Amino acid sequence: MAKVVEDQQLIRSSAHMEEKISVFQRLREALALAVSSEKKGLNDDGSGADIKSIEEAMIKFREEIMIDQKLHQKISYRKMIKQIDKYWDKLFADPISVKMPTGTIMIQPQRTNNMLERFFRDLKRGHRKKSGVTSMNKTLKYILSDTPLIKNLDNPEYLKIILNGSRTLEEKFSKIDEQMIHEQLKKERANSQNMRTEIKKVVNMPDLPERLSTLIAA
Repeated sequence: MAKVVEDQQLIRSSAHMEEKISVFQRLREALALAVSSEKKGLNDDGSGADIKSIEEAMIKFREEIMIDQKLHQKISYRKMIKQIDKYWDKLFADPISVKMPTGTIMIQPQRTNNMLERFFRDLKRGHRKKSGVTSMNKTLKYILSDTPLIKNLDNPEYLKIILNGSRTLEEKFSKIDEQMIHEQLKKERANSQNMRTEIKKVVNMPDLPERLSTLIAA
């Protein structure tokens, strides 16, 4: 243990890490996001602080880093300030006014991609439990485009709109008109079969692959 405790490189690395932890904690508190007191970590939705108060706290945090010569002379902190400046307008964008049938509502744009990261983290965890495979490259490549919308069912308000008076999804599905589904399927089959005569002639040409190759080569 003496060798570890007295290792000068390890002591310097430890001090550097503690410094970064302290600065990062100040950044989290300024952004009112994933603060240590909430104990939610990456799953924190952020506090209820208003956007103007957060912006003021971030201005103060930025000034503290800029005037601290010890910190500002380090490349990592200059890069951090550069990133903050780059996305400043998006971090503190004004709410968007949206007109709804019930009246006008205000939507505050997300300040980080935390929600999207949480979605993919949950998706990957579920995939790993189900398949035992860590990589999701093939799964994401062949996944149906509407599949991620299923995650919206975790939102009680969204689920309430979908159910529209029904108690469960099973009850809602049981109310679907079976005859209407069959009619829609017939229409889709008819549309897929109604191919133009000219196109059928081209598709049925025996030398079509050769002609296409010649055309591409030309």
